[in-house]
Amino acid sequence: MTELKEIKIKAGLLSMIRLNSTLFWLLVAIIMALSFYFLRTILLPFVIGIAIAYFLDPVVDKLEERNWNRSLATLFTLFVFLALVIFLVFLLVPVLANQLKNFAQFLPIVKAKLQLIIDAIAGILNNKVDAKILDIPASGLVKWSTKMLSGVIDGGAAIADLLSLLLITPLVAFYLLRDWDLIVKKVYDWFPIRHKDTLREQLNEIDKTLAAFVRGQGTVCLILASYYAITLTVAGLEFGVIIGVFAGLISFIPFVGAIFGGLLSIGLAYLQFEVWTNIIIIAGIFMLGQILEGYILTPKFIGEAVGLHPVWVIFSLLAGGALFGFLGVLLALPMAAIVGVLFRFCIDCYKTSSYYNGSSEEN
Repeated sequence: MTELKEIKIKAGLLSMIRLNSTLFWLLVAIIMALSFYFLRTILLPFVIGIAIAYFLDPVVDKLEERNWNRSLATLFTLFVFLALVIFLVFLLVPVLANQLKNFAQFLPIVKAKLQLIIDAIAGILNNKVDAKILDIPASGLVKWSTKMLSGVIDGGAAIADLLSLLLITPLVAFYLLRDWDLIVKKVYDWFPIRHKDTLREQLNEIDKTLAAFVRGQGTVCLILASYYAITLTVAGLEFGVIIGVFAGLISFIPFVGAIFGGLLSIGLAYLQFEVWTNIIIIAGIFMLGQILEGYILTPKFIGEAVGLHPVWVIFSLLAGGALFGFLGVLLALPMAAIVGVLFRFCIDCYKTSSYYNGSSEEN
């Protein structure tokens, strides 16, 4: 009888410890979420700095293995990265600005041609379709966009945010990249000893998933953006650089980049070219891009490590944008990957529990 009472006391204490542990981690998660929400207006430079540091850490590690000083390797890697970014900006911005200007001038022509098509369809349907419903106010859209853009640029807050982004982001990236291994070691040291191995295992899984997404998906998007921009331009499509870069950069959303870019390109090709051969070539460029992405780029740079369902990806992007705006969009998929890893871990724990398999622990 005494032994049974001791067992029950131990079981009660164990349950209380588990409950307290759960409440502790829940409280930590709530505090972090609230802090992130209330500080969201100043977090963008830090988030981008963390992303840069995470992206470049393997390069610095490789240099460190070759007996480079960590600080020197960090400075060199970051300098090369920023120089490459600045070079691409100076290379692409004039082209994109010129194409955007031409696109704004091209909109009235598109409107007129679309109106002719709509009028023809309305005539075929015996005026059952009101063509005015589909009338595109292109000039009004351009004026509204120009006015909104001018207001954003002229705003003091926008200038302050831009300066903050340009000045703080490189500093954050440098210090995090230099001390990355020390930070990881310190975080591991904070783990409860009893759960250290489990937490380390899950963090390694999260790191594997994030590496596949941030580094792998980022590389895939850049390759696709270059491919679409170059091939569309060579094919003679007006605004090929804009459409190609945009379609490639949004390819992290499943099928959206190819579908949106393909439909827009084919539509512009139909308005621009006189023969169907050019339109078929444009369509073939996006079909080849999908084959390239699905059978070569994604298996090579990402593999199966991310494991995010397309519906979960789209939901994460919409939810992140609705809650935190542009910052939420940037963080949506990395957070979705982390949640996915933790969710799979919880499911595994649940399936090994007595509640799932129906066994009883009563004595």
